[in-house]
Amino acid sequence: MKQGRYANIIIDISHEKVDRPFQYKIPEALRGRLEVGMCVQAPFGAGNHLRQGYVVEITDRAQFPDEKQKQVRAIVTENVPVEADAVRLAAWMKETYGSTMIAALKTVLPIKQAMKPREKKKITRLVSLEETRFAYEECKRKGQGAKARVLGELLKEPVLPYELVAGKLNVSPASLKSLEGQGIIAIERESFYRNPVKLDAPLEAGRSLSPEQKAVCDGILSDFHKGERKTYLIRGITGSGKTEVYLSLIGGMIERGKQCIVLIPEIALTYQTLLRFYKRFGDRVSVINSSLSAGERFDQCERAKRGEIDVIIGPRSALFVPFPNLGMIVIDEEHEPSYKSESMPRYHARETARYLADLKNACLVLGSATPSMEAYYRAKKGIYQLFTLDRRLTGGSLAPVSIVDLRAELKAGNRSIFSRKLQGLIEDRLNKKEQAMLFLNRRGYAGFVSCRSCGYVMKCPHCDVSLSQHLGGRMACHYCGHETRQPEKCPSCGSPYLLGFKAGTQQIEQQLYKRFPGIRVLRMDGDTTRTKDSYEKILTAFAQGEADVLVGTQMIVKGHDFPNVTLVGALAADLSLNDSNYRSGERTFQLLVQASGRAGRGRKPGEALIQTYRPDHYSIVRAAEQNYEAFYEEEILYRELGAYPPAGHMMAVMIASPEEKGGEGLAEKIGALARNLEGAGSFTVIGPARASIGKINDIYRFVIYCKAFHYRQLTMIKDTIEQYAQSLSLKEESVQFDFDPIDSY
Repeated sequence: MKQGRYANIIIDISHEKVDRPFQYKIPEALRGRLEVGMCVQAPFGAGNHLRQGYVVEITDRAQFPDEKQKQVRAIVTENVPVEADAVRLAAWMKETYGSTMIAALKTVLPIKQAMKPREKKKITRLVSLEETRFAYEECKRKGQGAKARVLGELLKEPVLPYELVAGKLNVSPASLKSLEGQGIIAIERESFYRNPVKLDAPLEAGRSLSPEQKAVCDGILSDFHKGERKTYLIRGITGSGKTEVYLSLIGGMIERGKQCIVLIPEIALTYQTLLRFYKRFGDRVSVINSSLSAGERFDQCERAKRGEIDVIIGPRSALFVPFPNLGMIVIDEEHEPSYKSESMPRYHARETARYLADLKNACLVLGSATPSMEAYYRAKKGIYQLFTLDRRLTGGSLAPVSIVDLRAELKAGNRSIFSRKLQGLIEDRLNKKEQAMLFLNRRGYAGFVSCRSCGYVMKCPHCDVSLSQHLGGRMACHYCGHETRQPEKCPSCGSPYLLGFKAGTQQIEQQLYKRFPGIRVLRMDGDTTRTKDSYEKILTAFAQGEADVLVGTQMIVKGHDFPNVTLVGALAADLSLNDSNYRSGERTFQLLVQASGRAGRGRKPGEALIQTYRPDHYSIVRAAEQNYEAFYEEEILYRELGAYPPAGHMMAVMIASPEEKGGEGLAEKIGALARNLEGAGSFTVIGPARASIGKINDIYRFVIYCKAFHYRQLTMIKDTIEQYAQSLSLKEESVQFDFDPIDSY
């Protein structure tokens, strides 16, 4: 518990107010008892009315003289709002990941502003039919047409929807108010919540569990019943029924009066996952994601607070839905990089969920066919409890996987995107009326444009990256959004030989039409899924057999279940190996295993094909074998040799500045400060250096890496750098932190 004389308190918890904490003196009676996150009573405003607030910081640094400071009156101990836990969580995130308290609060408070509840209005007749008919005739006689139209309809129906009267009957509010004043009608208002779940599916009972599934559920629910709160890792091969385990566990939690959060990695999975949960739990399930309107998001949070929903499903932001009685958090596909935030605070949903579970006395369940190195490492160490599901529920085995060496294809004269074997397999599926999925980890044409004469590459003027070529002669930067037309001649030497290196989903789609006349193709990537409900429309169309082939980026290979898909092709398996990141082998293995797992999930046998220029790489070989254990044992050796996570910990310190020299100078000073600390602990400082993309949107970027065995050593370095940066009162430059980064800088 932090000692201090002053408490910084946020009086109003709505988003637009959180950038303004107020400082209060802590009276002697409360000194040493106050904690960050506590709900307190404090005098506020000119009238000193007692208001509830939340402690966001305890400090010894006074913002004003003591005589001008008001005092905290009391700690609220009864009916503490759920927001108090949100403030505690924000304080933990600030400390653990490096951030301002305000940024952390705006992350954990899931709505931006209070929205007015929506209302349904209806007009009810209060008098008899005879009195209504008399009033109707009177209005007609006096030429009051609007009133007459309403009364005429009320002679047929005693209750009318307000929208009908105001819209189709074209009656003004003034006319209705006049009739209401005469006591002829009543305008009744009923508040209702916006509900983003628009499903009409019959409820289904839970499927009978296999002995392996039952053992997992019994083990976790038994621990919960005994008061044990643990983190569990379920490693289940694709098609082994992890979702059914989640459903059964959540059913057990609901029986115990508990609420549950289910995190999924991609917005694309929401519809299919939501449908399964809805069929089991009905309208006690809701969803939250970035495609919802502000009003829909607000209403889901209000429903959660009031206990009107039991289960919320969504990406990492769903973690912050304010459940007062949380019992379980499930993170499906826990290995996915999208669980790491890309903005400050750069939190990881897995670690944040563990803290939240501790705060709420809940348990945490992680699931994946290819667990992250971090999760499996902890399971091996006994920190997490491991369960394994290694049998497909359909009774079939995993789809066999073939590796095709693209170097051999080139030698044989095949310059197509599709290997000869893949072409034959697609032809076979078309003849059998079966479906295929083709996966490429690129979007659009995604090729850079270069001059064949001098080698000049068309680059973004604001960022240190090449422009990507798109259809219609358009070139775009995927970092800042800059767009321009492709020139006819090279800006450097004037040569007309400007060509793009094209390897994108659009080109694959076009090549399929060219190679297989009459083929039906759906494409799913960042360009085709920009609008609301676009994911759902594409996936539903493919599930209903409206296309023979689904072409897409990595979003198509995660968690989807299409029984008629018997072929999956990974067209450029080794693209992710070219990333200058220590996680590249892990990512490649996970992606290929997930992709292969989409084939043969129904009664028909499936097959997967991996096209690669590096057929001997261990991540590709182990993915083809679908042997997670063998991959883990090989990969962990590299991590231990380099002291990379999970064997050690890393922190990236990012320095950004609109002035190159200013940013470079600040990076040098911070690097020297970190090196001075190096002697006090066993950690390593690397850099500073220019970031791999040294400029984005006219902002120069520099990076320093610190590596340590213990996470706490890195947070101590972070605290020192934060204090130094604050002492400089930086205006244009910024310093940010990323712990155990997912991507390279």
